[in-house]
Formats: sequence, C-alpha cells, structure tokens
Amino acid sequence: MQEELARVGERLRAARQAQGLTLEDLAASAGMSASTLSRLESGKRQASLELLLPLTRRLGLRIDDLLRPEIVDPRVRRPVIRRDGLVIAPLAPEDSPVATYKITYPANDALPALRVHDGFEWLYVLQGKLRLRLGDQDLVLTRGEAAEFDTRTPHAMSAAGGKSAQVLSIFNETGARMHTHTTTD
Repeated sequence: MQEELARVGERLRAARQAQGLTLEDLAASAGMSASTLSRLESGKRQASLELLLPLTRRLGLRIDDLLRPEIVDPRVRRPVIRRDGLVIAPLAPEDSPVATYKITYPANDALPALRVHDGFEWLYVLQGKLRLRLGDQDLVLTRGEAAEFDTRTPHAMSAAGGKSAQVLSIFNETGARMHTHTTTD
C-alpha cells in the first residue's frame, strides 16, 4: 500500500499535464498554493483526502484512479485444465468477472450427456466443427460461427466431423465453474 501511495503524486502530475494545466492553474482552481501541489506531485508532501478531493474533482478523476495498482505483467499464466478429453486453456485471470477459455474438443463424435446449470455461455468456433445440442435443437457450428445460450437449457457439446474442434468460450462466473471444475474440486 505504501508503494501505491508513493505513486499518487506522479499520477496526479500526469493527469494535470494531460489536461494541459499548469501547477498554478490547477492549484488555484482547487484552492491551494502551487507549492503545496508541487510538493504533492513530487512526493514531498503526503497526500490526504482534504488535499486530493478538490484536485480530483477539478481533474475529473476518482480517488481510486490515483491509487490503482500498476499492472506489472498483463500475461495470463494459468495452467491448462485437462478433463474428460477436453483441453481447456484459460485466457483470462482467475479473478476476472468474465471467464474466457480456448477449449479443444477431441475428435470424438459421441455427444456427452446433456447438462443443466445456472449461467450463460458465449462461444465462437475457431477451428473444426462443433456439435451443440441445445434443448431439442441439434446444431453443427463451423469455423467463424458463434452461439449464445442460457445454460439452464439442457445442453452438450462435442467435436463433429471426425476432427477436433477449437472453441473460444466465454462464461459468466457460474458457467465457468461448471465447465472447468470436477465434482471433487
């Protein structure tokens, strides 16, 4: 947290400069001296709510914008999940509000049992053909096709056409949990 507080000044300066304001302009409109603002920006003065509130209002920022952690490495480094012949590669961080996966369905035309669970799923076929059984519908999606459905509708998926299929799947949190965890997790 101390490291984040140390960055408040540099973020404040960057926001001021991005709006083309001088130290004097911003300080005057926020009701403080230019030297106080200069000390805040350089880290020589500790930031307080009393000082930051008028500055953030004038700059159109939230306090959180000044305290947000820097993303050091945006790459997603999560292990691949192998379950029931599927290869499930996570494409989003574990704490992401939207779970995104590249799922490879093996070359097996047998459709698994229909499942029902809370959630929504969006999918896009990257390669091959995907058989999607959705309620009474039996569909085959090909490369470039997409589908969206409520997972409370009985559904199942498998590769079609004797070759594997790669699919980009996006789930809300409930749908991701059902597709990527076994019953013992």
